[in-house]
Amino acid sequence: MDKPIIEASTNGPYRVRNLKRLSNSKGETIETPPEMYLCRCGSSANKPFCDGTHMRIGFTSDKKSDRVPDKLDDYVCKDITIHDNRGVCAHSGHCTDNSPAVFRIGQEPWIEPDADDADRTVSTIRLCPSGALSCTKDGKLHKDQNREPGITVTKDGPHRVVGGIELNDPLGSKPESSEHYTLCRCGGSKNKPFCSGEHWHIRFNDDKN
Repeated sequence: MDKPIIEASTNGPYRVRNLKRLSNSKGETIETPPEMYLCRCGSSANKPFCDGTHMRIGFTSDKKSDRVPDKLDDYVCKDITIHDNRGVCAHSGHCTDNSPAVFRIGQEPWIEPDADDADRTVSTIRLCPSGALSCTKDGKLHKDQNREPGITVTKDGPHRVVGGIELNDPLGSKPESSEHYTLCRCGGSKNKPFCSGEHWHIRFNDDKN
């Protein structure tokens, strides 16, 4: 069986092939033909699928100059080292919600790796959908996971990809984690094809999914 693959077309949709598992935020399974095109301009009337609206509105897949650059920072303590790439963060908030002592909103440095039990911090990092967060504990890198390939159309947010689906981007963009990453579908990301959290600011809405 051919492996699933996502191709981010220039100024157009995501071409997805050989995907068996597509679902929305309501837990509903969406039928997956061998080849399909997922909207990433944010304006399709047939979300999550492309209906050609990107051509009418002049959607561009270019990255923006004021984006947070891809850069992996290390936060080291005795029991754990946390690795963080703000450039691919989708701002889902799992880190600050589940480990607020470690991941601190509005403080610098924003990560305090020894502020909580290391095992609990590892569990929180595993919730990160974008791959921005990973860690090393006891000499083991906790970055990728072992999941079946699939895409979830999140509520008013990005396409959440898991299971090591290959991503081909004409700009050469590579996910921080090859196993999981988040792809913009609101059209406003500063770091396309990845989500940069702009859906919050532009109030992207998708009642159907």
